[in-house]
Formats: sequence, C-alpha cells, structure tokens
Amino acid sequence: MSHTSAPEADTHHHIDIPRLVTRSAIGGTLMGLANLVPGISGGTMLLAAGVYPGFIASIAELTTLRFRTRSIVLLGTVAATAGLAILLLAGTVKGLVQDYRWVMYSLFIGLTLGGVPLIWRMARPASPAVFIAAAATFVLMAGMALAGGAGIEDERNVALIFLAGLAASSAMILPGVSGSYLLILLGQYENILGTVDQLKRGLFGDGGGFSPNFDLILDATGVVIPLGLGIVVGIVGMSNLLRWLLKRYPHATLGALLGLLFGAVIGLWPFQAGNPPTPGDIIKGQSVTIENASGFDVDDWPVRRFDPTGREVASALGLIGVGLAATLLIGRFGDDESGEN
Repeated sequence: MSHTSAPEADTHHHIDIPRLVTRSAIGGTLMGLANLVPGISGGTMLLAAGVYPGFIASIAELTTLRFRTRSIVLLGTVAATAGLAILLLAGTVKGLVQDYRWVMYSLFIGLTLGGVPLIWRMARPASPAVFIAAAATFVLMAGMALAGGAGIEDERNVALIFLAGLAASSAMILPGVSGSYLLILLGQYENILGTVDQLKRGLFGDGGGFSPNFDLILDATGVVIPLGLGIVVGIVGMSNLLRWLLKRYPHATLGALLGLLFGAVIGLWPFQAGNPPTPGDIIKGQSVTIENASGFDVDDWPVRRFDPTGREVASALGLIGVGLAATLLIGRFGDDESGEN
C-alpha cells in the first residue's frame, strides 16, 4: 500500500541530476500531450516517468520558499517540456477533434476509463466514504454533461478562462484527473487549443521561417494570460489542498476522483459532429440566416448527435479498447518506475 501514501518530500533527492533531467523531460512531454487530450491525466504521465512524488514535493518546497537545486531543475524541466509539447501540438489535436470527433471521443473514453484501476488501487481497502463520494461526483459530472456544458459560447470571458486554467491545472496534480475533459464541459477546449495554436503561429509564422506576427500574439494574450494565471493559482493552491485532503480524508477524496472518471464518460458520447449552421441557429448570440450561414467559422459550427452505423459502433468499441489498453500500459510502466527507487 505504499503507493497510497503521500509522497515523501525528499524522494527526488535520491536520483542523480542527469537522470532527474531525463525523467523530468520525458514526464513533462507526456504531461503536455496529456493536457491536450481529454481523459489522460498529466499526473498519470508523471507517475509513468517516475517523477510524480518529486513533482508534488518540489511544489510544496517552492511554495514554502525552500529553494533547492533539484526541485528547481525538476519543475523547470517539466514546465519547459510540457509547454513546448502543448505549443507545438495544440493545432494538430484540435484539427483531429474537429474532423474526426467520434473517433477521437471514442479514444478519449478508453483513456478516461484507463485511469480507474490506478485510483482504485490507491483507494483500497475501500470504505463507505469511497462509494458515497464516488456517487456524489458521478451525479455532479453527469448533470454537467447532460446540461450541455460544452455549449457555453463566451470564448473571451476572462473569468471563465481563468476557471478553465484552474480546471486544467487539476490534471497536473493527481493521477486520474483530466483537466482537458473539464475544459470540454466549460466549452473552452477547442477555444484554448485554437488560441495556443494561434500563439504558435504568431511567434513562428505560418511558413517555414521565423516571422513573428505581433497582431496574432497580442490577440492570443487575451486568452493566454488569464489561462496562465488560473494554471499557476491552481497548481499552487490545489496541490496543497489536495495533499491536505488526501492526508485527512483519503478515501473520500479518492472516491470523488473515481466518480469524476465514470461521470466523464457521459460527456464524451462519441457520435456527434460539427454541422454547418442552418437558419434559426444561434451562434455567439447571432441568429443564423440564409444570407450569413456560410460566413461562420468551422470552429463555431454547432455540434449535434447522429445515429451511428453498425460499423461505427464496432469501430468506437475498438477505439475505446485501444485507449483503455494505452492508459493501463502507462500505469503499469509507472508502477515499475515508482518501485525502482
């Protein structure tokens, strides 16, 4: 049961610096990818790389103004590699979700369910608090999904974007929690990925050379700044809060995470797709007419459910299995790495 306890503060001090940098770079890259994909937890990726205990301990050290070289190296490497992965791949992932939504959402369901065994192992032996908390958060998540949280339309609402940053940061703290899924519920997933891709194009240009576009950069800051502030506040505040909850109420906290994972599946119903707007639709407060229907960006097209064919159902089940197997494999690798030291 050693994996159920809170990480010791000096775990990462037993690894030499070159190995720490290597593991941190791998973990940061995987975390960046995880933060782009609903269902995958950044915490799970850090576990897989064997640096999760050190990551949590380093945050605790820095927030109490204890500046140790290894802690700074670990956090700096993780942050740099995760940020680079997000910056370079946000546009690609967004395009895949828009063009192959049911395929990607099927994969996301499997990736989400793959986090259940990890949290369940941490929660054992299960007490009534596990099941009560799981039921409560399942109902909450299911209610949010059925209420259509992804329909929120104000993409430049600073408070909402700040909240989205807080949600995304949760994926960096505990294994099994996907911040990207919460971004879907908040209606900010594609907006944020698109803005990050816009920032990349502003910094590096659309072509092959280095040709910054300051108009694109300035426009992107309206989302990037509140998002970044939310992430920073979330990492500092939530990491300490969750560490406290896990120490004081471990079974209830882990049960709540289980309910979140199961409830997340409801909001990832795969058989839906973006549809060209039709007269009568309301997009960003604007009524669609015959005259302006063709003028809306594909990012703003309404998403509607459709009846799948038998082949699509079978393919979706196969993709769910692939996602589930991938997360279980990563979790198994993380167990091996964590037990190594």
